[in-house]
Amino acid sequence: MARQQQPKESSETKVKYFNLNSDMSEIDQIDEGFYSRQLYVLGHEAMRRMARADVLIAGMRGLGVEIAKNVILSGVKSVTVQDEGQVVWTDLSSQFFLKESHLGQNRATCSLQQLSALNPGVRVSASTEPLDEELLLQFQVVVLTGSSLSDQKCFNEFCHLNGIKFIVADTKGLCGQLFCDFGKEFEVLDQDGEKPATAMIQSVINITLFQANPGVVLFTDDRQSTFSDGSKVSFSEVRGMTELNSIDPVDIKDCGKYSFSIGDTSAFSQYERGGVVTEVKQPCVLTFKTLNEALLDHTLLKMNDYGKIHRHRTLHLAFQALHGFVEKEQRLPGPRSQVGEDADALLAIVGKLNTVTQLEQLDEAAVRTFSYTARGDLAPINAFIGGLAAQEVIKACSRKYTPLNQWLYFDALECLPEEEDELTEATLSAVCTRYDGQIAVFGPAFQEKLERQKYFLVGAGAIGCELFKNFALMGLGAGEEGRITVTDMDFIERSNLNRQFLFRSQDIGKPKSEVAARAVREMNPQMNITAHQDRLDPGSEGVYDYDFFMGLDGVAAALDNMEARVYLDGRCVQHQKALLEGGTSGLQGHTLVVVPNLTKSYGRDTSSSNEGIPLCTLKNFPHRIEHTLQWARDQFEGLFKQTPANVNLFWSDKGFVERTLGLGDAEALEVLGGLWSSLEDMEAGGQRPRSWEDCVSWARCQWETLYNNDIRQLLHCFPPKAVTAAGLSFWTGSKICPHPLTFDPYNTTHMEYVVAAANLYGQIFGISGTRDRASVKETLERVHVPYFTPKSSVKIHLTDKEMEEEKQEDRDDKARLEELRRKLASPSLKSSFMQMKPTDFEKDDDSNFHMDYIVAASNLRAENYDIPAADRHKSKGIAGSIIPAIATTTAAVAGLMCLELYKLVQGHQKISSYRTAYMYLPVTHIVFAQPTQAKTFEVSNSSLHPHIFSYNRFKKDIQSKMFAAPLQARLLPSEYLPFGGNQILELPSASFSL
Repeated sequence: MARQQQPKESSETKVKYFNLNSDMSEIDQIDEGFYSRQLYVLGHEAMRRMARADVLIAGMRGLGVEIAKNVILSGVKSVTVQDEGQVVWTDLSSQFFLKESHLGQNRATCSLQQLSALNPGVRVSASTEPLDEELLLQFQVVVLTGSSLSDQKCFNEFCHLNGIKFIVADTKGLCGQLFCDFGKEFEVLDQDGEKPATAMIQSVINITLFQANPGVVLFTDDRQSTFSDGSKVSFSEVRGMTELNSIDPVDIKDCGKYSFSIGDTSAFSQYERGGVVTEVKQPCVLTFKTLNEALLDHTLLKMNDYGKIHRHRTLHLAFQALHGFVEKEQRLPGPRSQVGEDADALLAIVGKLNTVTQLEQLDEAAVRTFSYTARGDLAPINAFIGGLAAQEVIKACSRKYTPLNQWLYFDALECLPEEEDELTEATLSAVCTRYDGQIAVFGPAFQEKLERQKYFLVGAGAIGCELFKNFALMGLGAGEEGRITVTDMDFIERSNLNRQFLFRSQDIGKPKSEVAARAVREMNPQMNITAHQDRLDPGSEGVYDYDFFMGLDGVAAALDNMEARVYLDGRCVQHQKALLEGGTSGLQGHTLVVVPNLTKSYGRDTSSSNEGIPLCTLKNFPHRIEHTLQWARDQFEGLFKQTPANVNLFWSDKGFVERTLGLGDAEALEVLGGLWSSLEDMEAGGQRPRSWEDCVSWARCQWETLYNNDIRQLLHCFPPKAVTAAGLSFWTGSKICPHPLTFDPYNTTHMEYVVAAANLYGQIFGISGTRDRASVKETLERVHVPYFTPKSSVKIHLTDKEMEEEKQEDRDDKARLEELRRKLASPSLKSSFMQMKPTDFEKDDDSNFHMDYIVAASNLRAENYDIPAADRHKSKGIAGSIIPAIATTTAAVAGLMCLELYKLVQGHQKISSYRTAYMYLPVTHIVFAQPTQAKTFEVSNSSLHPHIFSYNRFKKDIQSKMFAAPLQARLLPSEYLPFGGNQILELPSASFSL
């Protein structure tokens, strides 16, 4: 790789710098607050590699700024944006940082301040001079957009020779192109980013086979066990055959569902028990061809839409032909003409190129359409291709995930009118408006229709911000009759800034919907927006009622949970409104369009992927860090939220005790026991503190109970050498034999637990605490820890079923409950009224002790069971159920959603025009499919009876305007149907004359 050089500062420098944060000395220190969700996608090491990378992005039209935005948000060291051109009207169709006041000025310098504000940790600069080799040598990654083919070839050859990763991205109308060349040898450290497979070891045995003595590892049935032949694995926590713990990663062979073989283990010690086997990912080296070579290699074309193979192979030639056309004519082909001279000329060049390539089938219609729309500059296309291109930049910088190898083509020509239209060259000509780039494709009449749209955007988070940006550039709802209504109940947090690009640090704490609306009006002052802060659920149906929905043209969902998606889908079905839906999880994304009477609706979630952890596993037999983290969350919820909430209900609700007794003896005993303990002072045998010292004492005793006494009791019931009725070892496989811990005030984790637990306990009682560990240590010296002796009468359940059966059989619960009822009715207790402060778990506030408690509590329990501990970052992700997120996937998903929006606004009626998309960007795998056809049921007049649906209820709902008449081909919510889901029902209108 070429040596990195910094440009000289002088009055003649080619590069203008703009940096909001001059302190860049500690590039290895990652701002976890800012990059919180992205870190769960890339990891710390990949982020550190990115923080050393300098990136050049040439061309600051819509595609270039989209790539720059995503790359800056990702956290590279520096980004330089280069453009020699001046702002023209067409740029405003997709370049969201340009305004009408910028017309005639340089695109790069006009975009600089806004780009710099995206991420204070990234140095952003602008260059207005032509590209040259001296400039390219300053960067590890170079991206060209809107460039000529001759420049692409020239600069690619230079970058290939000098170890500079090279990317070309281009969009023309409804088509896009992407090319990657990462050099002669590019090492990928992690090809897919998936978590390494891991499993608990059941046993390790030696088998004599010919002259070999392979060791065979048997492992337990575990959802994380996905080993395969040729993988490498490492071992840890193995008892007996301890040599396995220290050997280098070994190859595995003969991998079965629950076993695999490794090398010769005959010289090792005898295996006793326990152990974890973990996959060790291996790097791979990829080789790339130069652009000149790759132009002739059609095997390098990435096919994502297999229904368009011939079209995309043709587009590979069409993009090359377009460069030739522009070089000769010094312009792009005309939008459309009666005789199509430009399209004929372009097709002729494609035909000439094909004499060398010799494609079996040329898609001539696609070439003509490509020619007609080449002057178009569309925000959704740029968002999609820009998201993919930026992800390739991240791969180049981080060496994580498999790069594109090497060409990708995309088109959305199905967005054009389904029938032959009357568009002419004159109607598609530029008219000096901000929508010229869109009018060049769809014409002015369609633009006016877009501006009249009334849309409901639900969610102003990551996808919501990207959709809002696209809406502004498209002019959706920007006319006098149009409007966008947006709702989001959330407020901006620092962790949002990394991917919700409409927000800045000064917006933290403000409503997302209001700030997003203000930012979008800055992009397009013509936008008509109404911002709400309502949660979309049955409680807001007074606001989002029949009249509201019937006044809409469509709905866009940018939601982050399944429950809200299903509810919104039901409301759209109920009111016959089209729905655009999209979601992401890290580098995975999906889009879905629901068209009334045409496609299947989103429907209820019928997946069973969220498998709960058995309660007996959490209580006594954890074997993964996920188990100890869930246990810690349960402890947190019970101690600091549920019990205080029960105390407050006890004071405010006279029937609370009696109602609790009706829950069942075991549950009532747990609730009322915790309630009484929180109401009774420690001196009287309860757990209610009077001082900070009492809180520290409670925390210390809690530590002793959880990590010493409970483990000793478990080992008393099941000693380390216990055997089952069949004579097998009890502690084997997923049952890890634990050991008790001894409290040590000089152990960091021990003290972290006590400090966090004491502070949280004090907070629910209104007692102030401290972080001063020296002070806490002094208090601990005065704490009396009760002596504990394990009891033979205690029964520990091995299964959840056994636990439930035991609950029903325990006769002692009645007596204990009667005693608690008497205590809670005591007049002296009533006289000590005190409201408590329940604590809602908040993972992103590092000052509130919540994650301090979770991490310490989980890792101490992990130590009990010899489970490898998890750091704070990993613990937060698991315990907080954080969905990984990155700007690149979000931008791409929003772009695809808005392409479906084009079709909805035009009123496409062919299901073949619409697309459902699934993206897996670690390997740039994108699948496009036709949506599922909605089911149709014909119901005759005679069949309207309760077995089909509740006619009386249906008729009442019609009269209350829940549905619109005439009632033909209506989409009905599932409560009216026995079939499940939301279906189309063909109803004769005569059946429902009211």
